[in-house]
Amino acid sequence: MHLLFNHRLLREEELKLSLSNRAFQYNDGFFETVMVVNGQLRFWQDHVARISEAAESLQLDLPSYFYQPEFEQALLQLAAKNQATSYGRLKLKVWRAGAGLYTPEITSADWLATVVEASPASAESISIGICQSIKTVYSPLSHFKGPNAPIYTLAGIEKKTTNFDDMLLLSTQGMVSELISSNLFWVMDNKLFTPALDTGCVNGIARRNILRWCRQNNVKVHDAYFTPQRLLDAHAVFAANVTGMRSIKQLQGQSLQQDSSIISQLQVDLF
Repeated sequence: MHLLFNHRLLREEELKLSLSNRAFQYNDGFFETVMVVNGQLRFWQDHVARISEAAESLQLDLPSYFYQPEFEQALLQLAAKNQATSYGRLKLKVWRAGAGLYTPEITSADWLATVVEASPASAESISIGICQSIKTVYSPLSHFKGPNAPIYTLAGIEKKTTNFDDMLLLSTQGMVSELISSNLFWVMDNKLFTPALDTGCVNGIARRNILRWCRQNNVKVHDAYFTPQRLLDAHAVFAANVTGMRSIKQLQGQSLQQDSSIISQLQVDLF
């Protein structure tokens, strides 16, 4: 496999990282998952926006070329090098350069991009359980991926002990927040609802696009605080991330309705 490390094309076996690497030592960074679809980086401008937000939150100075068209082209060339332009998963990892202890030496960033061939997400509806082992917590770092990764790892470990396809994470106040790697949405009375960001959920790329679609199509949308029980009254519940959307048919063994034209239209227009 080929990869890009600080804009240098390398083979996987050529990558050398120092033991002082701050991603390894302190989880001092973030990552972004981007889907490559038919030779394009899907939702790329939204990814660039979240990359900028994450860097600002972590007080990282990104290379100026991150915001230039040639960076996008370099990532697409990497996808081509790995035969992953039809459908691929690109992961961009960014961390603080230099050494130091908790107090860093510098604010500049190192980065690594990898791309692997992937398969489109299944269209089958899923059953979810309520995660008991971990809660989401809102912070200035909870809206992007990386700093809170152990939360989702523990939820994934719990999922393996069940027969559920995914787990619903709750906030510390007991409100629905998100799934392990997807944002959550539900439809009631032709209005779309999604957990508010201060429940601790990630400000997902699919979430941004779905909310934008609602505004453009005059669909009322609400950031909401719902208990899991209230989802049983929804006309439809679904999960979404950059790979696509999946309807949710059961919550903790209880059946959910799956009756909304909004979902099918979102699927057509966005994915």
